[in-house]
Amino acid sequence: MSLDLNTILKEWPHEPGMIKVRKIMGFDGRDKLQLRLDLGVLQMEMTGRPDGQRPHGCESLLAYHQHRAELAEATRDSYELTAEECSELQQEGIQYYHRYVSLFQLNEFAGVIRDTQRNLDLFTFVDEHSQREEIVWNFQQFRPYVLMMNTRAKASIFLSEGKFGDGMREIEKGRDAIVEFFQHSNFPELASKSSEIAFLEEWLDEVRAKRPLTKLEIMQREMESAIASELYERAAELRDAIRVLKATERTV
Repeated sequence: MSLDLNTILKEWPHEPGMIKVRKIMGFDGRDKLQLRLDLGVLQMEMTGRPDGQRPHGCESLLAYHQHRAELAEATRDSYELTAEECSELQQEGIQYYHRYVSLFQLNEFAGVIRDTQRNLDLFTFVDEHSQREEIVWNFQQFRPYVLMMNTRAKASIFLSEGKFGDGMREIEKGRDAIVEFFQHSNFPELASKSSEIAFLEEWLDEVRAKRPLTKLEIMQREMESAIASELYERAAELRDAIRVLKATERTV
């Protein structure tokens, strides 16, 4: 049996500038993710570590180090990562990056939230267990992007359910988290240049423009129109109705 992959690659050609992803059934009966790259195809597991490995018997290398750090803490010992261990953790983080980008293309938002949060936890863990600032920044520099992707997934779930208010609040929360990250970093000036912040603000404007008005907003606009047209009796009726509606919403 030939091991040449050209047949597979020709049937699923790479297109520059496009992220091409598909879900397939593996020989083990489980779904797999495939990401088309310029030089081939990257295949990943849907859960656990993307390459299916269990380093040191743990779900991931991060889980292994987290467990060791907990044991050290229990005996009041410090736990410091070596440069080599940080490099290994960074390589593992790239695996999760490939998977959450692929999952996002398939609208598998729950998986995106899971994997982005996992990498955010990775950044925090390295920050807590490495004394070398340059190593810590090698991880933290990607926090704005991962926060943005985490936010996109969370907000997309709300928007798909028609919960525009919740979706907009999630976008605002993600944007503010990125701003706060820059403010507490050594490079606060980068906030004004952040493409992640710019994207979320533009998306927020788009959602606001498309969001259907709530019953309360419709009544408030109608009341304003009645006042402008000097229909004061109608405006008074609407004012009373708005008060009742607000009181009802507070008790729900």
